[in-house]
Order: sequence, then C-alpha cells, then structure tokens
Amino acid sequence: MRVKRKRRRKYTRLYILAAVIFLSVAVLAACQFMGRTLPGEAENESGIVDNQQVVHILLMGVDRRNDDVGRSDTLMVISVNKDTGKAQVMSVPRDTRVKIEGHGYDKINHAYPYGGHKLTRSTVEKLLGIPMDYYVLVDLNSFERIIDALDGIDIDVEKRMYYEDPWDDNGGLVIDLYPGMQHMTGEKAIQYVRYRDGEGDIGRINRQQHFMRAVMTKMLTPAVLPKLPKIIEAVRKCVETDMPLTEMLSLANMLPQIKDNGLNSEMLPGTPAFLADVSYWLPDIVSLREMVAEQMDHPLDDRGRATAETVKKEYEASLPAGMVSLKDESRSRQLKDEKTDENRDSEDSKTEKQEKTGKKDRPRMAESPGQISVLVINDSGINGAGARMVAKLTDKGFNVTGVDTGKKSDREHTIIVTDNSNVNWFYGMPFSCTIMDGADPMEAVVYVGKDFE
Repeated sequence: MRVKRKRRRKYTRLYILAAVIFLSVAVLAACQFMGRTLPGEAENESGIVDNQQVVHILLMGVDRRNDDVGRSDTLMVISVNKDTGKAQVMSVPRDTRVKIEGHGYDKINHAYPYGGHKLTRSTVEKLLGIPMDYYVLVDLNSFERIIDALDGIDIDVEKRMYYEDPWDDNGGLVIDLYPGMQHMTGEKAIQYVRYRDGEGDIGRINRQQHFMRAVMTKMLTPAVLPKLPKIIEAVRKCVETDMPLTEMLSLANMLPQIKDNGLNSEMLPGTPAFLADVSYWLPDIVSLREMVAEQMDHPLDDRGRATAETVKKEYEASLPAGMVSLKDESRSRQLKDEKTDENRDSEDSKTEKQEKTGKKDRPRMAESPGQISVLVINDSGINGAGARMVAKLTDKGFNVTGVDTGKKSDREHTIIVTDNSNVNWFYGMPFSCTIMDGADPMEAVVYVGKDFE
C-alpha cells in the first residue's frame, strides 16, 4: 500500500508540473489555458451570457528591459470549455486601438506600462464584454532558456524568412530561416516568432499560434516527463499568475482531450489602419461580441447586439481625423476563412498527406501588385515619410497592410525586402531603392530611408 500511495503522489506532482509548464512554455510567445468555475449563469452588462463551464484566461507576454517596464506585445485570451474539452485562443493585435481608463484611446499594448497587468486586464474585459478569470504574465526574455530546457521544438517553417537589424536593443538581430520542417533551439525559435513580414501583426500572430501548437505537441510527448524538473526550474522565475494549483491540476488532466479536439485559433476581428506613421488595428465590435458569445454557447441576443452596436457607434465617433483604413471587411472574412481551413486541416493531417503523396504545396507567385502584402517601416527619422510611402505604394496598386516607425531613424537608403519573383513589380518606383531577396512571394517589407524624399 505504501508503494501505491507513493506512486500516486508522484504522478500527481507530475500532472501539476505539466500544467505549470504547459501554462508557461506555450506561453513563451503564444499562450496557455487554465480556469475556474463561474458561479452560475448570468448576463454581463454587455448582454453576453456567462457559461459556468467556460473559463477565460488572459495571457500577457512582456518584453521587459532594465530601464523599461516593457509592453504586453503578446496578448491572447484562452477560453477552455471544461464540459466539452475544447479550447480556443483569440489573439489580440498589440496595435488594437482601445480606450484605456485614465489615458484615453491608445494601443492596447500601452496599457501595461500605464498600469501593469491590472489595467491590461480591465481594458481587455471592457473590449470583449466579459470578465477574465485568470491572468498569466510571462517575461519573454526567458523565452530562449525555456525552449532549450525542452530540448527544442519542431516547426514547419512556412516560407523564407530573412531580416537583419544591427540596431536591435539586444545587440543586433539576424533572422535567417528557410522553409521546411526543422528542429529549433531557443535562439532559432526567437527568430521564428519575432520575424516581421508584409502581413504585419497578422503574420506575427499566425506564427505565434503555429509555435503554440508545436509546443503543445512537444509537451504531450512521453520523452518530456523526465525533463519536467529542469523545465520547471527554467520557467519558475519568469511566470506570474493568479491561478491556484488546483486549477492547474484540473486543466493538466484535460490536455490530451484538448489536443485531440484541436486548438482553435482566431484573431480579434477588425481592420488595419494608420494615422500619420502610427499603425492601428480597429476592432469590429459587433463581430467580436458575436465571437465571444459563441464561445459561451449562447448566441448574441437582441440586447447583446444592441449593446454592441452602441459601443461600435461610440468607438467610430472617437476616431480622429486623418485615420486611414487599409482594409475593408472582406479581409476579415478572408482571414476567418483561412483560419477555419487551417483548423479543419490540421498540421498533423497535412504532414501525413504530404508523406503519402510525396508532394508539398508549391509556392505561389504574385500575378499583380495587389496580391503582394506590404508592410512599411519608417527608418528615416522623417515625420510622415511612412504615410507618404503608403500613398505611393497604393497608387501603384500594392496591398499595404500597415505602417510603423522603426527602431532606428538614420537609415540612409530605402530597402525593399521581397521575393526575387516580385522584382518586376517594384521596378519603376518613384523613389530610389534597393530590392533584396528574403521574403514570401506574396509579401514585402519596405524600410524607408532618408533618400526616399
């Protein structure tokens, strides 16, 4: 009897450790899920009905610096249905324009330096119209150490990824990845998650979700169990949460079921926009509230819809003059369709299909400038240069997805990073530039230099 009790206690500890790890590691640049039972069904002020079996957890990935509290550049809301064993992850773009209490309208990732995890949590709750049950805060500077503790992860890199930034705060950043399945150390995984492409925040979020699935797969392999003490030690000091161990144990027991059901990934619906050289994501309030209500298994009723419409009107009235929307609603529908297809055809089944046929998807090629998604980064130090670059690109028919201010402000020469197959589309631009190979055929990143104007 003693031996059996000892084994039972040992397995219980392993389950708890596994829960903490999965909570933390998948968090690395993506997310985690955990929860508590709500005290019965009730309608929120938003008109959304709470489902006592659905738990919502806010994940914040913060990049802290010695002289800076950091910003929550990774924001995800994880919803776990304890009754069905299904989990959903909603990624919130860091550029989402929201009302932050005491600070007016600003990007949602600014809530953290303004008021830490508490202000970030209340801001997200007001946006979604529901309370968060728990929060998980991860210091992303520990990212590399945690992945190495797992002995790396396997990721099928979807495209060529090249980027070089010698002015990065951490002593320079070089991202140089090629397509295909590969085993990644912590250093390589950082490159994959941090890569910026023509899709802007959308592409970054897709890679975070891709990474998260890879971590989940690794966490649920038997080979990981003996390494749990090492992994726990690696993540112990870089994760902060208000979730009790009893909830960790409850969710740890659900992990295999969640993996079997598939981890459904979504992005907060909305449209990209910019004001001067600052990019924003403008949330679609009504679609967002519908999505949240669907997670609760209670469709948005008339009261909830009326409330959402009121919030939408107030939000639209707050938009400043000069705000330029880069997309219409068709992009949101297209993104949702793409994510639905991705969830339907999981990575495992896709890999199995390729192994059986011996074929891999052939890379696409842009047949017009409008098929090329372009991210503009103003490195010139000239105010408004990014916005004026957007105007020139859109005049040529390119699909500009966002404009941002770079970390440097003294780039002398304008550089366009894209695929070699797109060179002809960028010839004849009304400014001097160098075209470099290193991106997907459907994407480009334009780094604006002083010689642009």
